[in-house]
Amino acid sequence: MSTKTELSRTGDFLLSEAPGTYSRENEILAAGNLCVAGAVLGVITASGKYAPLGPAANTGVEKAAGVLWSTTDATASDQAIVVIKRNAEVKADALLWPAGTTAAQKTAAIAQLNELGIVLR
Repeated sequence: MSTKTELSRTGDFLLSEAPGTYSRENEILAAGNLCVAGAVLGVITASGKYAPLGPAANTGVEKAAGVLWSTTDATASDQAIVVIKRNAEVKADALLWPAGTTAAQKTAAIAQLNELGIVLR
């Protein structure tokens, strides 16, 4: 019997959010990235576009700025995305962190999400 691996589903990480669309914003995922729903994102300072969190970077993406709503393939070009940017509760075990993220880097990113009102449960 074969094993089926299920990827993260759109919004599966979200426990609650503010009324209406206050927690969500339409943004742009920078080209060259393939991100799965629940990925923690940062913002590239030079362009204002989003990319996966890069704790060791110095381009702006080292600071957590939100969580990706749905899986998006921007490998070939920039893509429109929805980001949970504020006032939400999320499943801690459903968030996706970059490979190699240390405990200290994760703690710092969680604190940055908390500053935005994004609380991990």
